[in-house]
Amino acid sequence: MSSDTERKDGLSGPQPRGELAARTLAMPADTNPGGDIFGGWIMSLMDAAGAITATSRADGRVVTAAVSNIAFLQPVKVGDVVCCYTDISKIGRSSITLDVEVWVLRQGRGERIKVTAAEFTYVALDESGRPRQVDRSENSAAIADEVPQPADL
Repeated sequence: MSSDTERKDGLSGPQPRGELAARTLAMPADTNPGGDIFGGWIMSLMDAAGAITATSRADGRVVTAAVSNIAFLQPVKVGDVVCCYTDISKIGRSSITLDVEVWVLRQGRGERIKVTAAEFTYVALDESGRPRQVDRSENSAAIADEVPQPADL
C-alpha cells in the first residue's frame, strides 16, 4: 500500500485513503485473551466494508477472492471507534481490488490513528454464481495499472 495521503485542509498529519465504508464501536465481546480487539474481528469488518464498496461498483453480487498484504500496525482497544476506508485500486475483467484501511478514534475522540491495512480482491458473480464481467467504463481511473495520486487529479 502507498503512504497515507496528506490532509486536504492544509494541516499536517496523515489521513485515510478512500471513502468511509463502515464504522462501529469495539466492544468487550470482541477481545482476545490479552484484552485487545481480536484481529479476526478487524479482518471481518474490513471484508464487509470492502464488500459494500465492491458490490456497489460491480452493481451486483461479489465474493471475496483474496486478501493480501495485511498489516496490523497498532492494537485496537475496547471503546475505540473503528472506521474502515476503502479505495478501489484496480478493476479487472471480473474482479475489483480495493485497498482497505482501518483507523480508530481512541475512546471516540482525538486524532485518527491508522491501525490496520490490507488489499482485498472481490469477484463479481452472476445469478448462477459464476464470474461475470464488471463494467469498466465507470471510474476509468481505477482501471489503470497505476492509480492517480491526489496531486494528479
